[in-house]
Amino acid sequence: MRLAGKIAIVTGAAGGIGYQIAKRFTEEGAAVVLADIDSHGEAAAEQLALAGGRALFCQTDVSDSASVQRLAQFAAAQFGAPDILVNNAAINIPGSILELTEDIWDRTYAVNVKSMFLLSRAVIPGMREKGGGAIINMGSANSYVAEPRLAAYVSSKGAILMLTKAMALDCAVDRIRVNCICPGWVDTAFNDRHAELFGGREEVLKSIDDIHPIGRTIMPVEIAHTALFLASDESSAITGAGIPVDGGYTAK
Repeated sequence: MRLAGKIAIVTGAAGGIGYQIAKRFTEEGAAVVLADIDSHGEAAAEQLALAGGRALFCQTDVSDSASVQRLAQFAAAQFGAPDILVNNAAINIPGSILELTEDIWDRTYAVNVKSMFLLSRAVIPGMREKGGGAIINMGSANSYVAEPRLAAYVSSKGAILMLTKAMALDCAVDRIRVNCICPGWVDTAFNDRHAELFGGREEVLKSIDDIHPIGRTIMPVEIAHTALFLASDESSAITGAGIPVDGGYTAK
């Protein structure tokens, strides 16, 4: 019960990585608010509650300031001020600079980067009053290396890594740790549009040895294990770090 008594918000938690993080957190004793623009998050929270976890859903557009404020108020009213924030919500719309529209560019940065600014700003005062906390931003292997025809996504993930470092420096005095998880190819529906660039998911899996030296995709629960470590006191001296969970991809 490494998170016993802790309160967490996890965004993008209706499925995939976000859901697995919320699940691990509840298993370790945390009360979790699952936030997602997708209403399927309601069923996800109910599933965790049926398994004995303390979990509630709040439908949220993380790119909208008013929606984010409602999420923070909901969490505080239901469980109390959060000790842990996982900024996981993201979108990935492939395209080069010449292929992307201005709307896609702006939406990518609003969901992937601006959301972290809005959520963190909303919860840091409460963490400060409680004497500390942990913020986990979801970066990517693309925080370190680029790929063709992913201009908006990879640049937003690079921004997240630097935002994490800046936040870590600003928040250290308040005992709020800020770290960034940088996954490789995780086998979820989130990557389906990305996979289309390479002929689809099955084609990607055929060449996974060329992507990950470990010879397989990353499982969502493996990202959740890392998030649990960063949320717990076991990582009490770690802040401002980017943690690759990429099967060796960025080591090549």
